[in-house]
Amino acid sequence: MEKIKELIKKYWEIISYLIFGVLTTVVNYLCWWVLAPFFATSTIPVAVAWIVSVLFAYLTNRRFVFRSKVRGGRALMMEIGSFVAARALSGVLDLCFMWIFADWLGFDSRIIKLLSNVFVVIFNYIASKLVIFRHKPENGKG
Repeated sequence: MEKIKELIKKYWEIISYLIFGVLTTVVNYLCWWVLAPFFATSTIPVAVAWIVSVLFAYLTNRRFVFRSKVRGGRALMMEIGSFVAARALSGVLDLCFMWIFADWLGFDSRIIKLLSNVFVVIFNYIASKLVIFRHKPENGKG
């Protein structure tokens, strides 16, 4: 049991990232599902669901996964802006991946979507870890 606790502690960041990633997907789907019947097109529900799920992802990643200590209006806006930009970029990469491999080259879209999602999750984690929520030394140096 102690070994399991050590492993969880050692890999908590990745474990929590995956947990909140699944919850973000649930938030996205539920938001879309609730809104979809009220619109003739899927564009608005998809857009609203994306906004809500990115906000949810930012808040949970900031608080529980990467434990960001950033304070102050300007610093928070930079953190939020970089988070949203990374998510938008990964969304574009997902679209391009699907267009090239499923639409253009004709591979099975279900398999390509799974592969694309794996790539997107890895990209988002790396962007969050190395750019958005990177830990800075307390003394401001480094």
